Amino acid sequence: MSENINENVNIPEEEENENYVTLVDDNGEEVSFEVLDTLEYKERWFAVLLPFDEEDEGVVILELVPSEDPDFDEFVAVEDDALVNEVFEEFKKNYKGEYEFE
Repeated sequence: MSENINENVNIPEEEENENYVTLVDDNGEEVSFEVLDTLEYKERWFAVLLPFDEEDEGVVILELVPSEDPDFDEFVAVEDDALVNEVFEEFKKNYKGEYEFE
């Protein structure tokens, strides 16, 4: 589906985000995520998502692409590992002190 960043992110319970999204993976299975952030990086928009599945220990970074329906953006896998890492580093800078990164 996308690139996982294999670092744990610990979110303090009192600061949990109530933004959730359910997407369909390549196998047709629904996967639910908490949206930790959306951020602009290099004139593109990305979503940093935390899977609800406790077996998955990393965040997922997807690009947000405007769709024909103005009420919905499309979530697109980012194929460039270097770009995924850059976006994750930007996310970490923005939230330094708010989340713990292992």
